[in-house]
Amino acid sequence: MKEYVVQTMNAARSYIDNDMQTAGEEKTRRVLAEFEIKISYFQHERLIHLMVTLSFALFLLLSIGSIFLFSSEFLISAILLTCIFFGLTIGYVFHYYFLENSVQKMYHMRDEIIAFLDKDLKDIGLTESGAKKV
Repeated sequence: MKEYVVQTMNAARSYIDNDMQTAGEEKTRRVLAEFEIKISYFQHERLIHLMVTLSFALFLLLSIGSIFLFSSEFLISAILLTCIFFGLTIGYVFHYYFLENSVQKMYHMRDEIIAFLDKDLKDIGLTESGAKKV
């Protein structure tokens, strides 16, 4: 998924920087429509990963609690389970962080395309995002 997100962002950035000024309005509107579809896919992916991340964080807390609740014969199993959930939670947090930041950057790229297509929105400040180019 990470490669797909990066590829989509790079393609959009390349179009904005290199082709948008010379492309026709119809092509830019088609690019915008496709880009908005991709953003919606990534928003959905972000939501799913948030739920998974929170679930693993809950499992981690429960496994930590099990260390203190169960008898000593289950202690090694509880510690092992805690270590597994800790590793998975950390991995999911990093992946969710990447998805969240990528979608935010895509919002700014979308604003750039809309500002190019509709100068009136730019004039009143609705598309001013202050985003740095990726």
